[in-house]
Amino acid sequence: MFVLNEAAVTTYSRREFGGLVLTGLAAAPLMGRAAAQKAASSRFAGVRIGTQSYSFRDRGLDEAIAAMVTVGISYCELWSGHGERGAVVVPPGGNRREATRAWRTSQAALDHFKTIRGKFDAAGVTLTSYDLPFSNDFTDDEIASVFAMGKALGVNVITSSAKVSVAERVQVFAAKAGMKVGFHNHSRIAPDEFATPENWATAMAGRPNMAMTLDIGHFTAANFDALAFLDEHHDHIVSMHIKDRKRDQGATVPFGEGDAKVAEVLTRLRDRKWDIPAHIEFEYRGDAIVEMTKLLAYCRKVLEQ
Repeated sequence: MFVLNEAAVTTYSRREFGGLVLTGLAAAPLMGRAAAQKAASSRFAGVRIGTQSYSFRDRGLDEAIAAMVTVGISYCELWSGHGERGAVVVPPGGNRREATRAWRTSQAALDHFKTIRGKFDAAGVTLTSYDLPFSNDFTDDEIASVFAMGKALGVNVITSSAKVSVAERVQVFAAKAGMKVGFHNHSRIAPDEFATPENWATAMAGRPNMAMTLDIGHFTAANFDALAFLDEHHDHIVSMHIKDRKRDQGATVPFGEGDAKVAEVLTRLRDRKWDIPAHIEFEYRGDAIVEMTKLLAYCRKVLEQ
């Protein structure tokens, strides 16, 4: 998953993704119909199948919600790119980082996230978590504000691509809020990065509010076994990102074409009745609605066979 930086809030809309224009044209009539509808349930055989809203990064929040309704997804982990894009106003000559910090700690931010929650409620899409990357340069007030945002959204889990070293500070605020933080892994193995089982063990040691967001694609690309890890640590996993990747830092590919044990992971959630939301994260090239429809159908077929 892409990690939002402050510059990305203003520059992201200018990026071109493969097939973006065609996607928008093809999806427009579908979105128009979806706007007045509610998403069909995507809980299959007891397993909550949702999406990371980053899967619809090629469009704004309203369009992303409409796409979820079109595809038939009723659970979502909200990406901070959708949560904050366009909300932060930088005054002339101002610093975006400081403006973002000031906005996050304001009442305006809480009102903004309450409005977002209303949009998801109206679409019949349940928010499961909010994804924002904690950084070591966060002030105490800024850390606290992330949990306030989560409460405004109605979630009790924050997911975060962050450094291992940030866990000590974040634990204090998570405990006060009564919320969990699921640190998200990537495939790059490096000091202070979440990639290996040991990284999570370090962050969680003696910190009961620190938890795991297991990205099975990245975990596989780093040459670990996501199914075995799920079996051992399911009690500490608060969110999952479902994608397929090749081992040895390989490419992200459609389900069934890589080395991640997508089907096995899903059926394990079903058979053991582990109620961990499984968020599809679409990251390879293609039309987001077309590909997400295929990926959701794959999950449903696996779970209902």
